[in-house]
Parts: sequence; C-alpha cells; structure tokens
Amino acid sequence: MLFKGREYYLAAILIIVISIFLFMWSFEKRKPKTREVVVLAVMTGIATLGRVMFFMLPQFKPCVAIIIITGIMLGKQAGFLCGALTAFVSDFFFGQGPWTPWQMFAFGIIGFISAIVFQKRKYLAYNKVVLCVYGFIMTFVVYGLILDTATVFMYTDRPKISSFMSTYAMGIPFNIVHGIATVVFLLLLAKPLFNKLSRMKEKYGMYNKKDNLN
Repeated sequence: MLFKGREYYLAAILIIVISIFLFMWSFEKRKPKTREVVVLAVMTGIATLGRVMFFMLPQFKPCVAIIIITGIMLGKQAGFLCGALTAFVSDFFFGQGPWTPWQMFAFGIIGFISAIVFQKRKYLAYNKVVLCVYGFIMTFVVYGLILDTATVFMYTDRPKISSFMSTYAMGIPFNIVHGIATVVFLLLLAKPLFNKLSRMKEKYGMYNKKDNLN
C-alpha cells in the first residue's frame, strides 16, 4: 500500500483537506456578493504575486502580512480562504506536492485567527507595535510549527519525539527570517491597505453586520 506504515500521514492530510473544504463550502453557502468575491480575489492575488516576486529570497515573503490584513478587515472566512488559496495558487510556481495542503492550512488558519483576535479590538490593529509583534508570533509559532511538523511527517517513516525536536530546532533560523519579513511588510502595507479596505467596505456596503464574515 502507498501509505503502509504511514497511516498517520494520510489521516493528517485528510483532516487538513476536509477543513479547507468546509471553509470554502461555508463561504459559498453564505452567497457572498460579487464585489466581496472580487475584493477577496484581489487580496489573494496580491499575496500570491508577493510570494512569487520574492522567490529569490527564501522565507522573506509578504504573504502572511497580507493574509493577516485580509483576516482583520474582511473576517474569518475571507482570511482563511485568502491564505489557503494563496498557498495553492503560488505552489503552481514553486511546485505542488504533499506540503501544499499543510501550507494552505497554515496560511489559512493565520487569517482565521487574525479575524478572531481583532474582531472586537480592531483599534489594536492600528497600533504598529501590537500588530508587528502579533505578526511575528503568528509566523514564527503557527506557520513555523505547522510546516516543521509537516516536514517530520513527510520525511520520517516512524517519527519520534527526537525527530520533532531536531526539526523544530533546525527550523528556528528560517522561521525567524519569515517572522521578520512579516513585520517588515506589515509596517509597509498595513496602514494603506487598512485605509483602502475600510473605504471600500463603507462605500459599497461590503461585509456589513447583516452578511459579514465574522
């Protein structure tokens, strides 16, 4: 069997794929307005393009910053979908593989959590220190932990605690660089994107209380 002795890996992949499907289904079930879909597509496109443009700089990417901004401004479902679709689409450039669902889930859950954290405290998102510290932690801890865990599952037949510990330790420098990148791009992009998205939401009545994603 293809997954003989690695059933845990198949189970992990199935859980991730199912969770991604449920988010997409719930978004579609809500019957979002066309303009909402367009805005989500634009944010996803920006995140995807940013990841591709910085391909020559390992780990130094703007994706997490843009996904965090999307989650804060557009809500949980939009934040998750922006993250998941960014990983899926950009991996056509970087290469699709068993890591893709893990990246989709990691990016997506960051957008989802960001919406929850700042849902009733959106004023905190305008505090650069708070936002940058949050962005670094989410990148270093959440994304780093999920992808390092995926690495163990993908390349170790019988993972042990020592396998996880060594992988987490080796991933620290890469995760620090990724976290710093998120901080840099939040400093550059957060304010203009917050202002632009706020004006669009107010002007076109998107994501209001009746049909918002929170």
